[in-house]
Amino acid sequence: MSDEESVSFFGWESVYDHHKHLRNKQEPEGHLEYTMYHGTHKRNARNIVLSGFKRSSGGLLGAGVYVSRNVRKAMCYPQQTRKEEKVVFKLRVKVGKVKRIDCDDHPLQKSWHENGYDTAWVPRKSKISAIKSGREEDCVWDPKNIQIVEVSYCEDARLKEELIRLIEARDGGSRCNSAQENICRACRKRMDCFHHTLRCWSCGKLICPFLGKHKCRRVFDDHE
Repeated sequence: MSDEESVSFFGWESVYDHHKHLRNKQEPEGHLEYTMYHGTHKRNARNIVLSGFKRSSGGLLGAGVYVSRNVRKAMCYPQQTRKEEKVVFKLRVKVGKVKRIDCDDHPLQKSWHENGYDTAWVPRKSKISAIKSGREEDCVWDPKNIQIVEVSYCEDARLKEELIRLIEARDGGSRCNSAQENICRACRKRMDCFHHTLRCWSCGKLICPFLGKHKCRRVFDDHE
């Protein structure tokens, strides 16, 4: 096959675990970004996408934005809320300098930021009695270090579609306003390496190898 030739596809679907997901007991490294999740009430979802996260005034780990690498834990929030009222966002989080908080009455449990840390991390199966599930938890000080990637859970189909459009519009604006975002036009992911894009030979949609799924909208004729 020559350099000018390309392979044509009708479509594909891939299932994978992103390499930046943290394992249950893996300690986050400060210079990296990680996939995490945040659960909220659906009435707050639009404002979060439009205006960003707001730092809470308190909580188990003090002030900050509470997130988790465990999507099931994120789905528990807000507590005492019906699941059809919940929205879970998938996030990209810059953790910065991380402090491990793994027991009750830890001396830095609520003062980690004042002591030079960007994120507090409760590991899985810690000795903190307030976390009954044993699942890990993170608290990020600066909301600017958290970017919404997609909607992981939302039973309200109309709201989910609206949130997706808002996220896509926001990302599009970022591409126009800042070349540093380096977002692929096809898959809308930030490019760690160049994404070679081309048009689907059948439906004409812009595609790239990092798309998790592509399904041609056009009905194919086997005799074309």
